[in-house]
Amino acid sequence: MTVEELIASVASDTEPPASLSEGAQALWHLKKGNWEESHNIAQDLHTPMGSWIHGLLHVIEGDQGNANYWFAKAGKPSCRPAEAEALWAQIAAVVSR
Repeated sequence: MTVEELIASVASDTEPPASLSEGAQALWHLKKGNWEESHNIAQDLHTPMGSWIHGLLHVIEGDQGNANYWFAKAGKPSCRPAEAEALWAQIAAVVSR
């Protein structure tokens, strides 16, 4: 599923497609406004990708210190709230491959 298809699914579907990876499901829920569900998925992903998504979630939550921890764990640079939307798209492009 491409990033555009992921965004279209968020706009039209009530649940994420079953074929999505866990990372893509976390991003789907985040874009849909289901922060808690997205967080639950991300914190159960014990991979650099899960940590990267987890960092994004904490940026959006407003907990920059916690976000910085997760970005470091993922080996990725931190981002600020103003960069969250661009980071979502960047991560989505990776999980959509």
